[in-house]
Amino acid sequence: MAPLPKQLDSFCVDVGLSPNSPRLGGVVTKAYLATVPMCDLEERRATHFYYKFMTQKEQSTGRFSDLGIKEKFLAILAQKKFDIPTPIQHQVIPGALEGKDVVGIAQTGTGKTLAFGIPMIQRIAFHKGQGLILVPTRELALQVEEAFRDIGAPLGLRTVVVIGGTSQHPQVKALKRNPHVVIATPGRLVDLMDQGVYKLDRVNIITLDEADRMLDIGFLPQIKRVLQTIPKERQTMLFSATMPKSISMLASTFMKIPLRIEIAPQGTAAENVEHEVFVVNKNDKMRLLDSLLQQYQKDKFLIFSRTKHGAKRITRDIRNMSHTVTEIHSNRSQSQRKKALEGFTSGKYRIMVATDIAARGIDVRDISLVVNFDLPDDCENYVHRIGRTGRAGRSGKAISFITSNQKNDVRKIERLIRKSLPVLSVPALPPARKRSPQQAQSQSRGRSSYRGRGQSSSRGGQRLSHGRRGGGRHRR
Repeated sequence: MAPLPKQLDSFCVDVGLSPNSPRLGGVVTKAYLATVPMCDLEERRATHFYYKFMTQKEQSTGRFSDLGIKEKFLAILAQKKFDIPTPIQHQVIPGALEGKDVVGIAQTGTGKTLAFGIPMIQRIAFHKGQGLILVPTRELALQVEEAFRDIGAPLGLRTVVVIGGTSQHPQVKALKRNPHVVIATPGRLVDLMDQGVYKLDRVNIITLDEADRMLDIGFLPQIKRVLQTIPKERQTMLFSATMPKSISMLASTFMKIPLRIEIAPQGTAAENVEHEVFVVNKNDKMRLLDSLLQQYQKDKFLIFSRTKHGAKRITRDIRNMSHTVTEIHSNRSQSQRKKALEGFTSGKYRIMVATDIAARGIDVRDISLVVNFDLPDDCENYVHRIGRTGRAGRSGKAISFITSNQKNDVRKIERLIRKSLPVLSVPALPPARKRSPQQAQSQSRGRSSYRGRGQSSSRGGQRLSHGRRGGGRHRR
């Protein structure tokens, strides 16, 4: 039992709690947090403050051997050069090994996969059953499976990835062999449940990874369906970069007095990432990008477009500059996305152009620059985007292109990350690149086709033009 931190005394007064309240009893410990009801708002606020205090003070994370991991598993981790846990691993693993529900608030690149992976693998080895991991994207599912195979294969761990964009038949066959862990996107998982080819009756541990992103995409109904279907006697872990009300409601409805662990305040951007903003005319964005690609000729770029159509156009123009570039968005097949990610990881491509939905599975450690060719629609996605650089202790740079009417959007991002974004002067820009004959011919065909449709019906042409300006279809 640790004495109540002095910082908590004044905080209790602020929220109307006495530090000597019978509920607090004058002491707060990590173990005590597991007893705090999710419905008790005031007490949760007080204990949340304490946990934040503990997080800031406990920077010495010790070793994996201090966390309750079995000797055989420790030997595998040591062989894989995993010796010192990250803060999220240090704080999640002991409680998770005991079977407690966990809510973890942490940014990408903090080691969340091993934080829930190690307890899941060890508990399945000793308590049998099946683990289920829900993730927002196909790419993230594949990367989680790779991490699980890396540490679980020596123990005989069998995993299956259940995702859309590819044939379900190999996945169904693998599920019938009773794997230890299933890693799935919610859409394909519920499809297989509806077909009756996969039941959740053996699942006794479930993890929701990148929960906020799954809700952003619209997977809340499927997530609720899964949580309502799996056995009530289970362990539930939820990880998210942010904690909106929808996530809090999920936790309070489907979790049993979860241990809440927050490694950094919500919206916290990586400390080792340098931010830059350029105010530039929309038509000059590609020329500015051309300048940056020449300035940082040896660095790996991840470029974000707001739409999949924009991503295709940016990729085409970069390729016309004779750079090695690939793209990843929802218009690409699963095999194309996999090849693009593998090529970007291996160095075959120096540049990747992506949309927000596809980018959640990009875990490439040597990305030097993230370029927001378009600002994200949601401020929180700025944090997720720039989390792709500055990983594993490396430094990185996040560069954003904005137009003059987007300055208010920048101020919203600054309030979220509690950091000012320096606005730099636009450098001298290179001349616009000439389009290749194929591009010019394609553009000419598009204009001709458009004029033809407009001439056949002026009203129809007006509707088409209005639809193009609205851009609703382009966002999906």
